[in-house]
Amino acid sequence: MPSIFAYQSSEIDWCESNFQYSEVIAEFYNTFSNVTFLIFGPLMMFLMHPYAQKRSRYIYGISGLFMLVGLFSMYFHMTLSFLGQLLDEIAILWLLGSCYSIWMPRCYFPAFLEGNRPQFIRLVFITTMVSTFLSFLRPAVNAYALNSIALHILYIVVQEYKKNTNKELRHLIEVSVVLWALALASWLSDRLLCNFWQRIHFFYLHSIWHVLISFTFPYCIVTLALVDASYEMPGETLKIRYWPRDTWPVGLPYIEVQRDTKKC
Repeated sequence: MPSIFAYQSSEIDWCESNFQYSEVIAEFYNTFSNVTFLIFGPLMMFLMHPYAQKRSRYIYGISGLFMLVGLFSMYFHMTLSFLGQLLDEIAILWLLGSCYSIWMPRCYFPAFLEGNRPQFIRLVFITTMVSTFLSFLRPAVNAYALNSIALHILYIVVQEYKKNTNKELRHLIEVSVVLWALALASWLSDRLLCNFWQRIHFFYLHSIWHVLISFTFPYCIVTLALVDASYEMPGETLKIRYWPRDTWPVGLPYIEVQRDTKKC
């Protein structure tokens, strides 16, 4: 039995040709496309600082986990090792669990919790711990299970879209869903239609998934934070801004907490 640290010890091998450009990097493009995680993570920490000070500093942890996903994904695609696969998938699992804990609206909590967030966080923590151990049993299906969790988050976001009349938030949700759908289509196409892409010598769909999903991350966390704020911060005025400029057609969204400038 090969070591879990050994190159190509994972059952999963993506469509990109192995060791085509380097003797030490198994999947060149799939490895280096993760650099966007390491750029957007710190940038969102900086942009969301005012929100973090006002609502929750846990967003720094979310951004940290996001960067960890990028690092572990780089290690996995560089080595295609079983350890790299598990580290990548477990980091994603804990990132999703953390998002649930912080931003899940109380109205979606199980009824027996009666809207108690500390108890909900404990429940999510226990579920995530159990899922972490279960991920060792059938590693080949972990990625599909993680995308199923993302579908539940999508369901909640769609429900909030139907409730909300805020045009800016609705636009943010629309862009988030489109980006996520494009990213998922790239992931599935690379996984299920590899023979076709190899015939036309186009091996880059999984690396495109990395770029698209890393760009989806800022949109998703701002969407979830605004949905949460509609329940938990009713007295605050929050504004969606885009970096580097609001007027640019493409940018990273963040939340600006506007101060009340009224004078007595």
